[in-house]
Amino acid sequence: MKVILLRDVKGQGKRDDIINVSDGYARNFLFPQKLAMEATAGATKEVQRKRAAEDAREAERRAAAIEKAAQLKDKVIDLQVKCGEKGRLYGSVTTAEVAEQLKAQHGVTVDKKKIELAEPVKQVGDVKVTVWLYSGITTQMTLHVVPLAK
Repeated sequence: MKVILLRDVKGQGKRDDIINVSDGYARNFLFPQKLAMEATAGATKEVQRKRAAEDAREAERRAAAIEKAAQLKDKVIDLQVKCGEKGRLYGSVTTAEVAEQLKAQHGVTVDKKKIELAEPVKQVGDVKVTVWLYSGITTQMTLHVVPLAK
């Protein structure tokens, strides 16, 4: 019997998948638990329509991320920090500070968890920063760390 899964079912498939199961499994387990419904022609068309709409939204989000990556590529983020003699910072630069400056200087909001520093920034100078904008879409930026003017 062909059924459409209404929720993820371990060992069978994910939500909105159309799968073949035995009649007894469908009638005795999937239907009473409201995990699946029978795959009629109308229900199948509805699932396909939902998939097409989700694919279109996914493509739109991906295109927006690619455009944002092109805008940010090779841009510089200036960050002023307190430091001692010889350019050694009192602490280190956090990704939250980078995200804050990215929003202030370039108008792009990025979660601090999506910013990757190769190593902790403890010196004044230029550092490469990787910003994850979407699944598989990243961009490289330069973080320009300068001493705070006294």
